[in-house]
Amino acid sequence: MTTAPAHPQIGIPGTPWGDAERAEWLSRQIRQRSYQADVLSAIESLRPRFDLEEYGRLDYGPDSYPLIAIRSRDWREELPVVLVTGGVHGYETSGVHGALQFVDQHAAEYAGRVNLLVAPCVSPWAYERIHRWNPDAVDPNRSFRDDSPAAESAALMRLVAPLRDSVLMHIDLHETTDTDETEFRPALAARDGKTFEPGSIPDGFYLVGDSENPQPEFQQALIRAVEQITHIAPADDNRKILGSPVVARGVIEYPLKHLGLCASMTSAPYKTTTEVFPDSPSVTPEQCNTAQAAAVCAAIDFVLARQ
Repeated sequence: MTTAPAHPQIGIPGTPWGDAERAEWLSRQIRQRSYQADVLSAIESLRPRFDLEEYGRLDYGPDSYPLIAIRSRDWREELPVVLVTGGVHGYETSGVHGALQFVDQHAAEYAGRVNLLVAPCVSPWAYERIHRWNPDAVDPNRSFRDDSPAAESAALMRLVAPLRDSVLMHIDLHETTDTDETEFRPALAARDGKTFEPGSIPDGFYLVGDSENPQPEFQQALIRAVEQITHIAPADDNRKILGSPVVARGVIEYPLKHLGLCASMTSAPYKTTTEVFPDSPSVTPEQCNTAQAAAVCAAIDFVLARQ
């Protein structure tokens, strides 16, 4: 069942937004939580155990956001590199806090076995406003390409560029929420001057693999780990999730590089995007964070077992 769009109409239906419409949209965005209190303070608490690196700074109007990555302290060139990203869509809360939970509770288990690079909150402006886009109404997770229109994506690509061909595994932590259907997809249609086509939200956790390099055993290892914590999204009556064919239990595939998705930014042979469903009445925020952390652990365990 779908619901009517929750956002007010901006612009003329069927006409893509211009500068005036984007400015109107921006004027309606309200800070609802604190990047400093929620994220930077948690990252700072990790300083005694990990190296922290400011890899960029976003200056949006009166607001300035340092972008912080977390690195293994025992970084060694001969070790494989594992990349963990979260908060590319700022409103997807467990992507951020699941990444931080992984570092705090599990990263030490991999010391001396992998080089860890974690960017837990790629889009802090959107994190504070619980939104999918940046202030320019650009989706960072469609912007991982040359001459990126999103400063968030460009900063992360610069950080990762020296390691691009040495990353063994990249896991990008996301959520699919009910507001995707009630707010963000209608807004996307309005922004682009298209007709909103109602859909449905998958009830449970699923993964998005790379259609150009599927790695089915890798994806299923993560599904098995996460199903101990939260339920796996079933296919719909057409054997699809969000309009994409289900290739294995809880797994769909996208052409990651073609779409400019975060998980496409390296040459990693193993890559995936997690999708937690936080709006289920049977899960808690803590379970969502734990599911994300478990997925990261399962991903690293899988690739290490094959080294």
